[in-house]
Amino acid sequence: MGQRNLVVVSSPDLAKEVLHTQGVEFGSRTRNVVFDIFTGKGQDMVFTVYGDHWRKMRRIMTVPFFTNKVVQQYRAGWEDEAPVGLWRTCGPTRRPRRMGSCFTSEAVAAPDALNGERSRLAQSFEYNYGDFIPILRPFLRGYLKICKEVKERRLKLFKDYFVDERKKLASTKSMDSNSLKCAIDHILDAQQKGEINEDNVLYIVENINVAAIETTLWSIEWGIAELVNHPEIQAKLRQELDTVLGQGTQITEPDTYKLPYLQAVIKETLRLRMAIPLLVPHMNLHEAKLGGYDIPAESKILVNAWWLANNPENWKNPEEFRPERFLEEEAKVEANGNDFKYLPFGVGRRSCPGIILALPILGITLGRLVQNFELLPPPGQSKIDTSEKGGQFSLHILKHSTVVLKPRSF
Repeated sequence: MGQRNLVVVSSPDLAKEVLHTQGVEFGSRTRNVVFDIFTGKGQDMVFTVYGDHWRKMRRIMTVPFFTNKVVQQYRAGWEDEAPVGLWRTCGPTRRPRRMGSCFTSEAVAAPDALNGERSRLAQSFEYNYGDFIPILRPFLRGYLKICKEVKERRLKLFKDYFVDERKKLASTKSMDSNSLKCAIDHILDAQQKGEINEDNVLYIVENINVAAIETTLWSIEWGIAELVNHPEIQAKLRQELDTVLGQGTQITEPDTYKLPYLQAVIKETLRLRMAIPLLVPHMNLHEAKLGGYDIPAESKILVNAWWLANNPENWKNPEEFRPERFLEEEAKVEANGNDFKYLPFGVGRRSCPGIILALPILGITLGRLVQNFELLPPPGQSKIDTSEKGGQFSLHILKHSTVVLKPRSF
């Protein structure tokens, strides 16, 4: 009938073994029918197996996306766009008009319906029985056909609006070595050198769209919800912003590092409302040992990062949204994985490199909101409904609410 080996890691010590000590042994990714469709059988970076292809893709993606130089080059654009992004994040579409350094300025015309449809399909458990019981896969033909159609529509959209638009611009505008390149330029350079093909280019865009942009938006939504539901925390954060920066002085990326309470709010949001609570699943290509057990080759390894960050044995009153914990008993714990009980971005070889972009974007977005508005629940309600909606490995708000933004007078 078929079977799959599954290992769930729920202790800091074993998480360290999987992600760090034996990071090579457990550094691959599991495969399933649907993700084979959405990644072209591992032509991307996030979901590909550990090996030469992953190293090449990681190297190509690091320069245009995941360095401090990128943050400094593009932070002014994020800051300029923060008001637009805020209104659209809080409005019906929930998607900023531009995606900062990731792509070109006006290229994002991607319909939210496509993103929602892809997310629904990829996060669905519907296909799981076909992975566990292969003889039942013929019954999934209709579902898998829909997945393939959505994949093709998304790739066409990325090709038309990102890749081809940028190529057209490059052909009509000379760019010298001193010109500021966007991420697509670097990726297209790698394609021209023969390092990757066009499919790889499109799957890189797909990875950034799903693994970076969507997860950051989920965290922004959670942060807004928690600030609305905890007005005393919102007021304390506003006081810090006013005291350190001065009333009416808009927060910028360098400011985020001198605002400890803002940093604590971000950390607490990522702890209690972790966007990827089980991280992206790992896999061992060969037989391995873990915690004294023999782990068969190609086992699916889930690191329960949410439980690590919410285990009452390691955290004081973990069910509470209390940013002060990161200024008091957990003051030394950082989001970069320096403590294996707190891994919102993972750690090690397969950690999320987008941490270098996500943290400043969260700081600028939440900071600007609290600086300029009092965040209130919908009329007639005392709180926002923060019921959770889980997918295969995502965690976001089940019901979206209309947040009231009451402008401050300076």
